[in-house]
Amino acid sequence: MRFVLVVVSLCILSPAASHAHNVCTKAKCEETKQKIRKIEAKMRQGYTRARGEKMEAELRSLRAIRSKRCR
Repeated sequence: MRFVLVVVSLCILSPAASHAHNVCTKAKCEETKQKIRKIEAKMRQGYTRARGEKMEAELRSLRAIRSKRCR
């Protein structure tokens, strides 16, 4: 997780280089995937209806981002 944060920070500071852009894209993709896994793990633990609906909405949003960002 720290690696992802460091890489994303570097991406913000140096988006000009093509290689840096590819690294940034991969880091953002990995960060999105980690968020999805975290929510899926929470959903396996049980939750209220309201919380379940919020988590489903978050998952839909993250999955849409993943489909655009992660090729």
